[in-house]
Amino acid sequence: MIYKVLYQDENNSNPKREATKTLYLEAKTVADVRTMLEKHTKHNIEFIEPLEGKHLEFEENDPGFKITEFK
Repeated sequence: MIYKVLYQDENNSNPKREATKTLYLEAKTVADVRTMLEKHTKHNIEFIEPLEGKHLEFEENDPGFKITEFK
């Protein structure tokens, strides 16, 4: 499943809407997404949303849509 993650770059500052960024991850569960993010980033996670059906199609049509892969 594809998940949309809304986040702030640093987890030690107050969230500001203007600084919110988005990334997309492929994982089996929300817990897997959180584990990947904790292991590979220092992001302050605001929200994790599963994408499927029409919602996924809409996101895929955005020019900024790219699935993030961690190595």
